[in-house]
Parts: sequence; C-alpha cells; structure tokens
Amino acid sequence: MDDTITLQLTQDGRLMLPDAICDRYGLQPGDSLTLLDLGGVFVLSSHRSEIDAIANQMKAEFVRQGETQESLLAAVRAQRDTGTC
Repeated sequence: MDDTITLQLTQDGRLMLPDAICDRYGLQPGDSLTLLDLGGVFVLSSHRSEIDAIANQMKAEFVRQGETQESLLAAVRAQRDTGTC
C-alpha cells in the first residue's frame, strides 16, 4: 500500500486504524501491534519477529557501509523537511 494515512490521537491516547487497513491485514479488536520508534519515524507492525529480523539485517548492512543511526536519521529528517518523502 503506497497511500499515506493520517491518524489522530484521541484524548485518552488511542489511535484508530481505518477499516480498510484492518480488513486488508486481517486485524481484529484486541490484536497486538508493535511500534518501532526510529528517532521519531514510527513503524507499526502486527508481526514482531519480522521487525526484529529486518531491523537486524538493516543494522548489519548499515554498519558494513559505515553508516550510523545518527547519519541515517539525519538523512530521513532532511528528506522529510524537503517534502520529498
């Protein structure tokens, strides 16, 4: 899915996912989701093991290339600030 979806935090700190997203991924009330915070860039997933495995693979590749978390986050922020992401 390439669409950008805006979610609004309620007064009691909850987010509601659109029905289309729940239907597409088979999410039901009470399902657990994992939120990965990458320095203010959030990744939401219903599969914890996949996030851990992907994150570990990405980290290993970034380290191999000499990148740091700070340099990657700076690049993401720069792209976001230009409005091209």
